[in-house]
Formats: sequence, C-alpha cells, structure tokens
Amino acid sequence: MDKEATMPMAQQKTVVLYPSPGVGHVVPMVQLAKVFLRHGFDVAMVIAEPPAGSPDFRIVDVDRVAASNPAITFHVLPPVPDADLAAGPGKPPFLLTLQVLERYNGELERFLRSIPRRRLHSLVTGMFSTYAADVAARLGVPVYAFFASAAATLAVVTQMPALLAGRRAGLKELGDTPLEFLGVPPFPASHLVGELLEHPEDALCKAMVDVWRRNTDGTSGVLVNTFESLESAAVQALRDPRCVPGRVLPPIYCVGPLVGGDGTSPADQGRGERHGCLAWLDAQPEGSVVFLCFGSRGTHPPEQLREIAVGLDRSGQRFLWAVRTPAGTDDSAFLPEGFLERTKDRGLVVRSWAPQVEVLRHQSTGAFVTHCGWNSTLEAISHGVPMLCWPLYAEQLMNKVFITEDMGVGVGMDGYRAGFVKAEEVEAKVRLVMESEEGRVIRARAVARKKEAAAALEDGGSSRTSFDRFLFDVENLDKLLGK
Repeated sequence: MDKEATMPMAQQKTVVLYPSPGVGHVVPMVQLAKVFLRHGFDVAMVIAEPPAGSPDFRIVDVDRVAASNPAITFHVLPPVPDADLAAGPGKPPFLLTLQVLERYNGELERFLRSIPRRRLHSLVTGMFSTYAADVAARLGVPVYAFFASAAATLAVVTQMPALLAGRRAGLKELGDTPLEFLGVPPFPASHLVGELLEHPEDALCKAMVDVWRRNTDGTSGVLVNTFESLESAAVQALRDPRCVPGRVLPPIYCVGPLVGGDGTSPADQGRGERHGCLAWLDAQPEGSVVFLCFGSRGTHPPEQLREIAVGLDRSGQRFLWAVRTPAGTDDSAFLPEGFLERTKDRGLVVRSWAPQVEVLRHQSTGAFVTHCGWNSTLEAISHGVPMLCWPLYAEQLMNKVFITEDMGVGVGMDGYRAGFVKAEEVEAKVRLVMESEEGRVIRARAVARKKEAAAALEDGGSSRTSFDRFLFDVENLDKLLGK
C-alpha cells in the first residue's frame, strides 16, 4: 500500500489522526481508527517520524502497519530540517523530538488543506503531538487529543503546573516524599515521569509540562484510552473545578479499553502464521502459566536475567518468558547452567517477540509479569490476568501504584526502584499470585475488571456512550464554527 495514497473518494467525512511518534502510541491510535471506521468515517493517519536515533520512540514500520489496516489511509509527513535544533551535545533527545514535532506543523497544515473543509470532521492528536492544535485553530477544524495513557496520569500532568509554580528547586529533591493529586492515590515523588523531577526552569521539564498542558488547553476535549469504572476517581477529578482552579477543563471521553492483537509476529503478518508459543500454551492447564514480557524497550542486563531464571526455577510454576537480548547473544550468557533442561516440561523461553495480546487472551495464562506500560496494562485487564508489576521507566512507576493500590489487580515486585529484583522476590511473588489466598483474591478481582471492560464496550456501555457523546459534541462544534 502506498504510504501517501490519495484520500478515498467516498463522501463520508474524514477524521485525521495524528499520533505521537513510536509504536506504543501508533498502536492504540490504530485501534481508535477502527472505532471511527465502524461509525462510517474515512480515516487518515498522519505519521511524523521522530529524529533519527531517538531512544524514546521506536520508529514505526508504516508499510507493515498499513498492510495490516487497509481501510486506513496513511500519510507520512516529509522530514523537516532539524540540524539547527540538534545543536549542543547536551540536549536531551526527547527535547529534540518535541521541538521537531512542533516544526512539523507546517507540513501537517499542508496536508489538512488538501482535504476539502466540508469533508474534514476533526483532527485527533496524540498526547505529545498537541502542537497541532495551533494548526486546527487556524483552519477552524475541531481538534481533540487522544491520551494513550491512564486517566490518572492525565490528572497528574494536568495538575503539575500548579505544583511547580514558584518552586525554586526540582521535585527530585523530594525523594520518596508522597505527592497528592486530586483523584489519584498518593505516590512517591520519585515515581513521577523523570523529566518532571528536574528544575522547573529546565528546558525539557518546561517542554513536557507545556505539551501535556496542551492536551486540555487548546483542544475541545480529550479521548482517554480507559473506561469509567476502572478509573472513576481520576475521571471525576478531571471534571472537578478543583482540578485546575480558575480553569474549566474540556470534556473527558473514556473510550477504552482499545486493545488489539492477532497472534502473528511482525515478520509473519500477511501470512497468517500463528506463533509457536501459542501451540505450547494450548498444551498447558487452564490458568497455570506465568507470562513475562517487558515491552518493546524493556531489556535487562545478564545478571538480572539470571535472577529471573533462578526465581522461576525455584517457584515450580509454569512460565512463558519473552526475553529481549542483544542480537547474537547466546542463552548461556544469561541463563543459569541447566535451566532450560530442568524447566523444559513446564517453561518456554521465547527470544525477542511474543504475541502479547494473544498470550494474555489464552485460557492457560494465569499471571503477567509486566513493565506496566499502559497498553500492556489494558491488555491484561481486558483479559482478566493479574499483574506482577515491575516498572522500568516513564509513567510506568505511577501505573504500578494505580494497578496495585487503586485497581487492585496486581502486586509490586520489590527491588524495581533500586533497579534490581532478586531471585527470592521473583519466586515469592510468583507463588503469591499463583498459590496464595491473597493471590486468589487478586485473580478474582482481575476477572471482575475483565467483565467491566467488556461491558464498557457493549452497546449502551460507558465507553460506547462516551464515544457517541464525543461525536455529538463535534457535530455541534462544527455548527458553531459555521462549517
């Protein structure tokens, strides 16, 4: 499929989706696109590539995503010059990415102008591509943000400007002092997104606060990948005048959980080949397997991998472990001697990629050791799988608090804050979730959350109703704009 194919000729209105760069942002936006398609809209997804070598965003293989989603028109914006922005060896790569995204506004505007205004329904930006709201304002196009993380995270970042106002030092100096935000359980200051811990005048801290402020200031509303009953306190906080005193926030639309997955590896997409680990799961008893997977960027040093292996070995539990290691690394570099032989009848180690959604959906999966990325969190909740929380970076540390203390569908792995989890902890927490009474309660709660998630997406469910309300509001806004 041509990445820059012409727009469809049908006369339905067109929704333009403009996700933040990176796989973790594009994937849930593709799921949102499918919702729009089911409502009869044409969908164009505009991709802005991050700067070359950006460690924060894994570049999307647009051809592969497009081939898997032929009903969506994909358009890759031409690269913008960034040599002047890159000046200075000390500039954080993420700051460069945000500056480049702002510079893409000109190319985005040219693309939007290529669509007749009467056909253009709305522009939906990603959580980091909200600079595009300025373009929509110039063109008189309704603009909304899609927040691909938790409503609780949105509540936190929306209240950050007030917390930082007047501070003479960064929040890093607070260490583990609990922070309190409306609608969110208290959590240690150290669990904030790292960039927000820096001095309030730090360029990256200021840029992060600004881009997140734009989600609720400059858009006509925020679609959040969650469902109301999962995060009711955070959602109500975002609708509460006390959230940002003196400012009325735009409507919050809970439209999730938006998750996907078909069980074929990226290399096999188009051939429909089922991943071999699913056949292995078919032969395991129901709810008996602990699945370990740490996302597209989640890697551990060899000494940590050995601790995980020892813990799994001692636990006696069945496991499926997706391990990401540098290319060419031999198993002996990170697995204890004899590990594979001792566990061959109850464990499977998969190198690099496993079809996470299909594994979580499988009836044999009983628990999930996860980095607590929001996509992974929603996938586990949607399939009723309790989580063993091992956050690594970004907002994952906050997500761990939300999962364990607010949603009640997981336990934390002691040691994650120090960057090293011991084998004894792996063994103990795996046994807790799989064998103990406390684990039984958590598993039952996870099953209840699964039912809530399914109900939210049914006809008349909270997320379906919320999306319908969004469409109604866009229509009324379009009339006010005289389009």
